[in-house]
This record gives sequence, C-alpha cells and structure tokens, in this order.
Amino acid sequence: MALDTASDTGIASYDAPEKDLYEMGEIPPMGYVPKQMYAWAIRRERHGTPDTAMQLEVVDVPTLDSHEVLVLVMAAGINYNGVWASLGQPISPFDGHGKPFHIAGSDASGIVWAVGDKVKRWKVGDEVVIHCNQDDGDDEHCNGGDPMYSSSQRIWGYETPDGSFAQFTNVQAQQLMPRPKHLTWEESACYTLTLATAYRMLFGHEPHDLKPGQNVLVWGASGGLGSYAIQLINTAGANAIGVISDESKRDFVMDLGAKGVINRKDFDCWGQLPTVNTPEYAEWFKEARKFGKAIWDITGKGNNVDMVFEHPGESTFPVSTFVCKKGGMVVICAGTTGYNLTFDVRYMWMHQKRLQGSHFAHLKQASAANHLMVERRLDPCMSEVFDWDDLREAHMKMMRNEHKPGNMSVLVQAPKTGLRTLEDALEARR
Repeated sequence: MALDTASDTGIASYDAPEKDLYEMGEIPPMGYVPKQMYAWAIRRERHGTPDTAMQLEVVDVPTLDSHEVLVLVMAAGINYNGVWASLGQPISPFDGHGKPFHIAGSDASGIVWAVGDKVKRWKVGDEVVIHCNQDDGDDEHCNGGDPMYSSSQRIWGYETPDGSFAQFTNVQAQQLMPRPKHLTWEESACYTLTLATAYRMLFGHEPHDLKPGQNVLVWGASGGLGSYAIQLINTAGANAIGVISDESKRDFVMDLGAKGVINRKDFDCWGQLPTVNTPEYAEWFKEARKFGKAIWDITGKGNNVDMVFEHPGESTFPVSTFVCKKGGMVVICAGTTGYNLTFDVRYMWMHQKRLQGSHFAHLKQASAANHLMVERRLDPCMSEVFDWDDLREAHMKMMRNEHKPGNMSVLVQAPKTGLRTLEDALEARR
C-alpha cells in the first residue's frame, strides 16, 4: 500500500500508478512495493568477466525481515567487489549465500521505501547512503566488541545476494546513514565503501591509529581508497606521500593535499621478493633503498613512514614492509595484484613492525567517516558516472585499470545526473 507522501513523509504528493514492475527511472507511489524489479544478475554458470557474467534480468523484489529496510536505489557505486563477484574470485559469492542468482553492488544512495516491523530509527521517505557491513548482532563482538570480528560478519553485495545493482535492495537497518544533502545522488553513491575502509585502516587499529604529524605512504593514491586516505590524513594533521603509476595523475594527488608524490615506474623493485642473499636480492635491495630515498626527499632524511596504507599486495608488499619505520605499521585491506605476499622478515622482527589486516568498517567507524562528508570536509572525488545500461562496461574499465582517478557511480532510478532530491527525479521524468 502506498503512503500519503505529503502527510507521512513531508515529500510533495505525486501521481504514480501501482504496478507489478516499473521501468528504469520510473518512481512508484511512495512506499508501494512492486512484485518484481530489474537487476543486473550474476549466475554461477556465467562466472567470468563482468561483460558476460552480469545480465539484465527481472527478479522478485526482496521480502523484509523485521530488522531490515527496503531501499529504492537512486544510484550505486562501482568498486572491485563487482569484478570479483563476476569472476567468482577469490571466492564465488554463491559459496557463501547459496542463492540461485547474485546481485552485486556494495555502495548506494537511495530512499527508504519500506521498513521491517522492528525498525525504529528510519522511516519511509528518508534519504540514505548504505554501508556494506552486515552481522547478526547477537554475539559478544557485536555487543561491546568489534562487530568486524563477529563470525556472522559479511559484506552486503558480495557475501549477500542482494546488492545495489537493482531498483530495490534490502539491507539491515544498521547499515543506513544520512545522505549528504549537498551531494547529488551519484556523488552520494560513490564513496561509502572506500571511505569507510580507509577510515578503519587509518584510525581503527590502536595504538597505531593515525596521529598529527605522522607520515603515511599511500599506494594507489589516485584511486578510490587512496583519494580518501589522503583527505583523511590531511584531516588528522598528518602527511600523505602518494604513490602513482602514471605521471598524469600527479596533479590530481597533489591537489588532494598530498605532501609529495612518487611515481613507482621510476623504480624496479616490484613483485615477489627474490631469495635473500642472492644477486637478485641485492639488486632488489638497491632499488628498494632508492625508493626509500625518494620518501626521505619528502619527509626528511632518515624519516621513514609511520604507516603504510597497503592494498596492491603481491607487487608492493616487500617494499612496504621495508620502508615502514621501526615500530610502525603496514595495514592492508586487499591484494589487487595478487595474494602471495613475501617480505624479508628480519626487518619485521628486528625493527618490531606491525602487520595489520583490515576489512571494511563497523557502523561507528563508517558513521564517523560519513559525518566528515556530511560536514563537507571531504570531497567524494567522483570521476565518472555511467548510465544503467553501461554498468558492465564500467566494471570492465575498472578490471582493465582504465578508469579515471577517483570513484565511479552508475545511475539506477535517478533518470539523469545532477539531481539531489526525489522531487528533482520526478520532475526530470516529466
């Protein structure tokens, strides 16, 4: 049943028919839930590159549990979860949730469209962004500890079957956060996953939480994670040293506020570590020290970085563990260049460095990061917006590393770019 939009939500009334399926960009009556929806679906037998794995299908709209919320998706963020889900790597999402199809997408902005009977904090009509951590909420980690350590922890849109690449998505109520009203739907959709991940990496692992004046080496400084890491480092009064692979990205990273930028193409110390005490190791060591010298040129002679912000993995990890200062930390959240990590452990134990894995963020961390965006202290760094029909190509660009610096979004129910309200979307459809 639809709501009276004016009296129940504060949104101006609009006329819309009640149907079982709506076309893309067509807005149902407020609170009316159709039987079916359009979605980009992956099936196990189609695992492969996103251009073939993702197919447009008509599927049933999810039904809600008591603590869940149904969100009308206005725009969705493009991130590597969609590539991994398509490929079925490093694991197939079907091995986790066991459903017949998978809808990827772990970032979204949208409007609360229906709520479970035990949801108290949110109501139909609220404009929200969604963080991607889910848990069952019933163990000690979720009640006084860190929910990211719960055995029930899972990532929405990768380990659950109902992500954001659909007209509707159902999420746990605790995944919702207020949408920054000064941003467009597409800008609001592009940042939560990477921003919250970067926030936890920098501030979530005491006593190595970032402090003013410290130096941080940021790999992939022009990408989604890196662009937020640099802004967060600035917010904390610390210094970011960005690493790029293309000289055309230097100005972008410097404009974000990096203290300095290093082009890794100027060095030859990438990949797995050669066997220690071989001629190959000696050559690697020479190049690694040259890279360390480039860091000193920015931080001052003898000042190694307090923290290394890692996510490439296999190609960079030996250098990361070498250039980190005594008592510093290498924090890693991914392995986009490979998972077989090698390093010279002598420099780890003798210099008492910390290796820290980090995985997304819990609600308090995601909310703190989102608050910075609401306060306009961060920029979403949105670089490209794709139409709904071009969603697969957006993922192919990301897989080929051909995307522009920053973050990408795809329009879902928002009919065009530049819209900031539901009223804007309704007007654009007329």
